[in-house]
Amino acid sequence: MPTKQISIRTNPELVVKLDKLATATQRSRSHLVNQAMEEFVAREAWQIAEIEKALKEADAGDFATEAELEAMDKKWMRNAR
Repeated sequence: MPTKQISIRTNPELVVKLDKLATATQRSRSHLVNQAMEEFVAREAWQIAEIEKALKEADAGDFATEAELEAMDKKWMRNAR
């Protein structure tokens, strides 16, 4: 897949940390930034999809029943001991 170059501004301390990580992992700065961006975008996309799914469920009135909530409370209270 062809790549595209982008430019960002960031604080110098972060660049120093990134360079130290690149050296320690024997990876390029570019590789680490791409990896971080891929993980960030995937996580944010998942979160937005889950929020949209929850909103659709809420709009449809699909909520947990009192019995389901009580069962969950009992489960977590039992596990907390």
